[in-house]
Amino acid sequence: MRLEPPVLTRHRVWLAYIVAIIVDVVQFVLGPLGWTFADEILDVATMALMWRIIGFHPLLLPTFVLEVVPVADLLPLWTGCVAVVVALRKKQLMSSAQPGPPESPGPVIDV
Repeated sequence: MRLEPPVLTRHRVWLAYIVAIIVDVVQFVLGPLGWTFADEILDVATMALMWRIIGFHPLLLPTFVLEVVPVADLLPLWTGCVAVVVALRKKQLMSSAQPGPPESPGPVIDV
């Protein structure tokens, strides 16, 4: 059974960006060391929210892992990840919406 990602509506994309930006700003304000486990709790919550908002994408995993690195959480990794996932999903949607070459009705027999 393959789970399809949710349809990326304008509302979902905006919500994903808002959550990502807020989390990145909070982690920047907390500094490179952060509070005890505050960064990790934020990252787990953000991963769960992103999964619900834009669906699972493999790029969420390295972002989640990189956020554990003390100085890397100063970078806007969640915002960048959302931007890349949204762009990839739009590209995938556009490529699947374009019709391919017409299928032939079958073998042609010349008489």
